[in-house]
Amino acid sequence: MTDQYVLDLDEVDEVDETRVAVVGGKGAHLGGLSRIEGIRVPDGFCVTTDAFRRAMAEVPSLDDRLDELSRLDPDDREAIRTLSAHMRRIIEEIAVPGDVTAAITRALGRFGEQGAYAVRSSATAEDLPTASFAGQQDTYLNVLGPTAVLQHISRCWASMFTERAVVYRQRNGIDHRTVDMAVVVQRMVFPEASGILFTADPVTGNRKVATVDAGFGLGEALVSGLVNPDVFTVRDGEVVTRNIAAKERVVHALPAGGTREVAVDVRQRERPALTDEQAVRLVGLGRRIEAHFGCPQDIEWCLVDDGFRIVQSRPVTTLFPLPALADGDSDNHVYVSVGHQQMMTDAMKPLGCSMWQLTAMVPMVEAGGRLFVDVTRRLASPASRDGLLDVLGKGDPLVRDALETVLGQGGFVPSLPDVVPDGPPSTGVPAPIETDPAVVTELIERSRTSIAALERDIRAKEGPALFDFLLEAFEEHKRVLGDPLSMQAIMAGMDATWWLNDMLWQWLGEKNAADTLTLSAPANITSEMGLALLDVADVIRPLPEVLAFLRDTEHLEDATFLDELAKTAGGDEARDAIEAFLDRYGMRCVGEIDITRPRWRERPTMLVPVILDNVRNFGPG
Repeated sequence: MTDQYVLDLDEVDEVDETRVAVVGGKGAHLGGLSRIEGIRVPDGFCVTTDAFRRAMAEVPSLDDRLDELSRLDPDDREAIRTLSAHMRRIIEEIAVPGDVTAAITRALGRFGEQGAYAVRSSATAEDLPTASFAGQQDTYLNVLGPTAVLQHISRCWASMFTERAVVYRQRNGIDHRTVDMAVVVQRMVFPEASGILFTADPVTGNRKVATVDAGFGLGEALVSGLVNPDVFTVRDGEVVTRNIAAKERVVHALPAGGTREVAVDVRQRERPALTDEQAVRLVGLGRRIEAHFGCPQDIEWCLVDDGFRIVQSRPVTTLFPLPALADGDSDNHVYVSVGHQQMMTDAMKPLGCSMWQLTAMVPMVEAGGRLFVDVTRRLASPASRDGLLDVLGKGDPLVRDALETVLGQGGFVPSLPDVVPDGPPSTGVPAPIETDPAVVTELIERSRTSIAALERDIRAKEGPALFDFLLEAFEEHKRVLGDPLSMQAIMAGMDATWWLNDMLWQWLGEKNAADTLTLSAPANITSEMGLALLDVADVIRPLPEVLAFLRDTEHLEDATFLDELAKTAGGDEARDAIEAFLDRYGMRCVGEIDITRPRWRERPTMLVPVILDNVRNFGPG
């Protein structure tokens, strides 16, 4: 027989990625936890997904129900509720196959056949880095005897089709057929206190602060929201804040099996569930677990005889990811978002990020599909700090405010000398340039010459040679942009704009007036593009059949758009106007800093709403 129906937890190695498919996310994590020095996990075993599939094979009609379920809209809660309840009943009524029953009974014999157990679902799409599935399937506590354990294993299998689990999978794009259910069976622990530890603050995202939620008795009361927990905030081995709640209810195990909610003695309600020393010790265990799994963890714990048992650990999936650091780098870092500076904050695809990282004049790091610049060293030096705050603050005052807030947190950014060894003072600002309009003309001509050479050379490249050439083109881009004269000219333009804004505010009481004036500056490509699109609207405005065609959006398809447009009365003229615009600006699009975004040339129908707005809101000329 090749199927393995039971694995002891100490046989589960979460490093083997195939184990998740066998024991589910929770089972794999518990196996990993049991291998961490100093971490105590209640003994037990996993009923594998092989056993689940063996049992489901007894009910061929489930295939039809799965087909029906996959067709339901996740917002149709009534239909999902009805169908999922039907599927659960079918599964709970399945007799556990004899060979599976025998394997489970043998495992119970090893750990104590008549002992008390926790029987816990462990789906293969559970406790993953991107979707925790917390609370989506069922757990049963204080289950006594083999018959009851088998019954609750069936209930865990059935809980794969609770309404909340079905909706969660559908909303996360997970096919029901790709998920199997394992079950974890562990020796029951009867704690004095239990709760949840987050090794990073789930509200602020601070990775150096841990929060401990604690209540009396079993964790059911806390997880279900029955009681408000005590909350300890721990940083650098010290409790920095504590909030002790009045804990009115507690869940205890019953001698005959199961649990019961009871009232807490009035005299005990405001007693802390943990001492400060225990909270700090628990966080220390959490840091070991976090280091093992490589990311912040959401940990369920129990306190028994002043010792902690860890009953679950999953990644915290709500935190924004951090840029990767070099091994051994534990220093604080301050990053500025590139997307906010570019007014495009959407996540970029890897190709888009890579393009920026290869062409940018400063190193950029990626996190969550966004790019960031590490400004820590610039902030640490008083001279370069002032220049950085000045430049970023003029671009976006909120960024400056945020950086000053960070600097106000004493010691977060260490102070460094203004002068680097064997080098001049680091201000980060180019030296001023002499006033000479010919400089700009010369720089534009240099850029045009460089682009013409690149366009000529790229035509001769294909296959792998094309990718090699792109790397050369990126270096040429940086050479032209990094020309000291170019940087001086750019800063001169920015300084002039800032000065005008300041003066016009003093003289006229108008904010950012210079920003409006620069729209009419010669060779402002953004303004010229907007005017060119107004010219397209001027061509289309007197053509009623063209307008009717453009307004019929359901039939507009990028592949045939221009050809179909030409078939309408006046369509040739309209098509020529749009083609002329695309010849000049077709490489652009909304959010164009991400090179993977479809360009207007690739999807010309994206221009239609703007053209129609121009027709409606502006007159001819």
